[in-house]
Amino acid sequence: MSDKQKHLEDLSHIRNLMERSSRFISLSGLSGVFAGIFALLGAFAALKAMTGNYQIMSYGNRLPFMVTTDLLFFIVLDALAVLVLSFSAAVFFTTRKAKKQGLALWDEKAFRMLVNMAIPLVAGGIFCLILMYHSLKVPAGSYRIFALIAPSTLVFYGLALLNASNYTLDEIKWLGISEIILGLIACVFLGYGLLFWMLGFGVLHIVYGFIMWNKYERRR
Repeated sequence: MSDKQKHLEDLSHIRNLMERSSRFISLSGLSGVFAGIFALLGAFAALKAMTGNYQIMSYGNRLPFMVTTDLLFFIVLDALAVLVLSFSAAVFFTTRKAKKQGLALWDEKAFRMLVNMAIPLVAGGIFCLILMYHSLKVPAGSYRIFALIAPSTLVFYGLALLNASNYTLDEIKWLGISEIILGLIACVFLGYGLLFWMLGFGVLHIVYGFIMWNKYERRR
């Protein structure tokens, strides 16, 4: 082995040690894949509740459904189910990865990542609840207010990922940016809000999760 190759290996080893000491690298790509699957299932359930079928279309000025308390209650329960299932998958696969790598699952890095992620998520959750409240109080414009909920979740979730990306894998930053872009586009095309939500929380999670799994976890 040449001196140059040895120096390159030493630098790679030092870099790995620095990443382990400053970033939470136990996050599993499989948790993203399963989160995407759960999100797609939840989105189809929400779509069926709103329209009675699985057709995506732009409604223009027509109201495709009435925003009622029962509908909002179903949407909240549906979202909570997706959240619980996704969180459970994240804990399971990340714990398994941490054990294989001999890393601690809960440490200062994980705490900082979760705190930085929680701030935009909590703010976004409260903002979406406010939108739900106003969608019931303003019947004439209830659909347009309601239609902003899906784009808002994408934007705030993207901000949360971007905020947490300094403490975990680099792919999380690009996932966050992608979510923000999709959310902003969805704010313009309100009739397609749920479709963009499916792309963001479903398809992007699956794609980025597979990329992370292939890069960091797949056995070579």
